[in-house]
Amino acid sequence: MLRSAINRILLATALIVSSLVGAQAQEHGHEGEAHANHAGEAKATKGKFDVGGMIMHHIKDDYGWEFAHGVTLPLPVILYSKDRGLEVFSSSNLAHGATYNGYKSEHAKIHRVNETGEVDHEAKIYNFSITKNVASLLLSAVILLLVFSAVSRGYAKNKGKAPSGLQSFLEPIILFVRDEIAKPSIGPKYTKFLPYLLTLFFFILVNNLLGLLPGAANLTGNITVTLVLAVITFLIVTFSGNKHYWLHILKPTGVPVALLPIMIPVEIVGVFMKPLSLMIRLFANITAGHIIILSLLGLIFMANNMGGMGTSIAISPVVLFFTLFLNLIELLVAFLQAFIFTLLTAMYIGSAVEEHHDADHGIGYEGTTSELG
Repeated sequence: MLRSAINRILLATALIVSSLVGAQAQEHGHEGEAHANHAGEAKATKGKFDVGGMIMHHIKDDYGWEFAHGVTLPLPVILYSKDRGLEVFSSSNLAHGATYNGYKSEHAKIHRVNETGEVDHEAKIYNFSITKNVASLLLSAVILLLVFSAVSRGYAKNKGKAPSGLQSFLEPIILFVRDEIAKPSIGPKYTKFLPYLLTLFFFILVNNLLGLLPGAANLTGNITVTLVLAVITFLIVTFSGNKHYWLHILKPTGVPVALLPIMIPVEIVGVFMKPLSLMIRLFANITAGHIIILSLLGLIFMANNMGGMGTSIAISPVVLFFTLFLNLIELLVAFLQAFIFTLLTAMYIGSAVEEHHDADHGIGYEGTTSELG
């Protein structure tokens, strides 16, 4: 119970911090627009470091991939509208609030503007642009295809022999997912769902690790991505559920008839809360980790604003020590979150496909989310 309470407090704290930083960044963004219209005020604020803006810039999606300050890879902007058809151009044309071909990027969205420069809200635009997160998603897909194609060739080449190379490194992880996650959680029917569980585990793991690199995208810290993963799990559980699973939800055994009007809605809500918990847990943990690390690094620049270069240099070693320590913790979190998401998915699938006699023997035990943190 204590561990469950701590986990809920940490999750709530992460969400609150994310909201506060987002509000701070939005406030600074509005202030920045006002200052741009008043040259004197802009000069007065010149040189001040906006920590909230820096954090949101790194964890949010963008139309260009900035690896370092001033080093940005332009990505293709792909727009479609009925009156203009398909339009493709570089995101560099919209950098720094510039207007290109009647389009302008404002608040991370591309709008069509009229001759006076105002947003044309009546113009309906379909945006298929390759953003930073989409590019990172494609990169991780290429990495997974290349890595596991090499592993597959290794299995074919070393059939009956000891694994070697990349195969020897990944085989223990694959066996761990099979023997410690899929088999105990799902039971005899695990082979049907093992490919999805392996894909899920390595997809989350690779993107968690990529997100720790300097200038990388925050893909698994994007709630849209975690939502899609949770929805896929929800669909698999829903369409794989047998009659015992649905009877347990619609007519719980051992529950007095007088309590059924209360328990049935609770069970139905629980069906949707499971994927919701998956979505929020991965998003909150990854985003909170990035926010904390970026906030620590921002202390160096804030100290420079308040006390000058001497103060900034004085606190830099301490900040860098804690930042490196937290990065090591984030490496652990990267593996841990991939494991937890995959394990809970396997448990939910196991509870849906287990037969009545399997439940009596404990196969496919569902467990609770509070047990896993």
